[in-house]
Amino acid sequence: MTLSKSHPVEQRELFDGGSDSKDRFSRGIIRSVLYGGLRRSLRQLTSPRSWLLAGMHSVVFVAAYWGAYLLRFDFDIPSNSLSLYLSSLGWVVGIQLAVFCLLGQFHGWWRYVTFADFAALIYAALISLCVLTTATYFVQPARSIPRGVLGIDFMLIVGMLGALRASWRMFREIFRPMLNGNDCRRALLVGTDLSNGILAHQIQSHFHLPYRVRGFLATDGRSAGGRLGQIPILGKLEDVEEIAAAYRATDVLVVAGSLPGGRLRRLMETCEQGDLNLKIIRSLEDRLEGDNRMPIRDIEINDLLRREPVTLDTDNIGKLIEGRRVLVTGAGGSIGSEICRQIIGFNPQSLVLLGRGENRIFAIEKELQSKETSTTLHACIADVTNRQRMERVFKTHRPEVVFHAAAHKHVPLMEANVGEAIRNNVLGTKCVADLADQFGVRSFVLISTDKAVHPTSVMGATKQIAERYVHTLSQESATRFIVVRFGNVLGSAGSVVPLFQEQIRRGGPITITDRRMTRFFMTIPEASQLVLQAATMGTGGEIFVLEMGEQVRIIDLARDLIRLSGLPEDAVEIISTGIRPGEKLYEELYFDDEQTLPTSHPKLRAAYHRPYSLVEVRRAIAQLQRLVNDPEELLRRKLREIVPEFNSPRDGVETKGVAPVCLNNHEVKASA
Repeated sequence: MTLSKSHPVEQRELFDGGSDSKDRFSRGIIRSVLYGGLRRSLRQLTSPRSWLLAGMHSVVFVAAYWGAYLLRFDFDIPSNSLSLYLSSLGWVVGIQLAVFCLLGQFHGWWRYVTFADFAALIYAALISLCVLTTATYFVQPARSIPRGVLGIDFMLIVGMLGALRASWRMFREIFRPMLNGNDCRRALLVGTDLSNGILAHQIQSHFHLPYRVRGFLATDGRSAGGRLGQIPILGKLEDVEEIAAAYRATDVLVVAGSLPGGRLRRLMETCEQGDLNLKIIRSLEDRLEGDNRMPIRDIEINDLLRREPVTLDTDNIGKLIEGRRVLVTGAGGSIGSEICRQIIGFNPQSLVLLGRGENRIFAIEKELQSKETSTTLHACIADVTNRQRMERVFKTHRPEVVFHAAAHKHVPLMEANVGEAIRNNVLGTKCVADLADQFGVRSFVLISTDKAVHPTSVMGATKQIAERYVHTLSQESATRFIVVRFGNVLGSAGSVVPLFQEQIRRGGPITITDRRMTRFFMTIPEASQLVLQAATMGTGGEIFVLEMGEQVRIIDLARDLIRLSGLPEDAVEIISTGIRPGEKLYEELYFDDEQTLPTSHPKLRAAYHRPYSLVEVRRAIAQLQRLVNDPEELLRRKLREIVPEFNSPRDGVETKGVAPVCLNNHEVKASA
């Protein structure tokens, strides 16, 4: 309502709260409603459809009024009442038509009738009843229409018009599918909650959808029985094949995010075997997000493994950790932080969180402080290549167990920063290992990578040299030096899964380097438990590797992510961009001449290093240390001298498992 600037006094009076101003305000509202209704009525009068609907309503009003008299007088209307009916019929129907017209009831063909339309019908009939009740005492005060007739007339109008308006929708939802059964696909809807019940009835009412929901599949273990609305619950999700066969269903509908990834994967496999079409439906919440990002469900990393997660035996870990002083380098990283979370559960006396990134160290320290534990936490900001700083840490905290997770791991970045890869991965490992030997550390675990086997990248070559040094030092030290080799860790910082998920959210495309590329995969908890298990089992000099099953094609991982995100597989494009220098098509866990042995744990294997002498390895590392700031090509040449199997495709040498072509910037990161 707009207040004119030319009447300030009137405006003040309107908001003064006086009775006159309130009356004027009420009259203004009434006028606004009436004028709006009149405008709608005038627009309706110009439409031929409105005239047709008005005629149909007139017939209903006449019939309802006559039916009200019949019911009121038990189908035996007295002559005086019959004359009253005839004399009042014109103005009664006229009032009803006027009220219905003012309230906008003469529009549409009622193909989309809802409860809101039924409520509007009751409202219009009620208003007309009130107007008629008032008018009968002014138009014919001497011969008033019986109140029973007006009440019955109201109910008949609501019933008759409600039935007429719902008949078209009933025909479309119930009778038309029966007449054209071949045009509809029979579907089963997964889930029995209220939202799925609403969705099923929406599907039934949507004329253009080719599906008709025959029933629900329960996900909570309940058997057949019960209904949501008029649609039955047919049985358990696990019995989908039998139920589909019994009801001749061809499609299974699932709301995105309603099933955990493991059950969704099993349902996918079952539908493929049973020749059923699995359709993922976006939830209403996702459809109303209103942005240009594709909504995806949260992914459980274990869903992507294509094998059962390995749970390692932790009985002996407590004997190594409990009551001892533990140091974790790289404690702010994905693996280092998870190792700290696992360690804290075994109640060490103290835990030193060491790393260069202050924000990440601060975050893991605060997280661990929130746990109920008697362990003393020490957050140390330090560079593992700084000998003086690291020696001070060892003197202050006297660690008994060291987990060395600090390293540069990103393959393409290390290709462009060879000196930094050598400084951190080789010289940093030597510094921490030497101090562990000097201060009598009980166990030292180096976290390495499968890229150290037949390395084709600077990162892999530097980790291979770090492995050699730890092995040779174990031959002369009382400290148990152990190496743990990882595959690729799902969900770790910089790994392929978060990258693919972000590309899916943007609607694609997903970029992979080569459709033939395969990788071993493990989860962050598996990786951290492997480290702890190796620390308890190793006697010194071993390389421990987790049995990770068959290698997984990266393109299959991308497809799994799309489907487990609740989207059709073809919803996001997958494109190949080519392999970068340093990248392998497939990974290896052992050198050919590394002897592998089973361990006491069925999912762990141990390999023994090829023989090297400590003097030889120290001499090689000393040469690298002198050259660390020299040109990168000189460093590459020296790395090839030290690690003869290091043949990078950028050097023009094709090596095992490598395609010497260009890679994109999206690398499946090494997990060390």
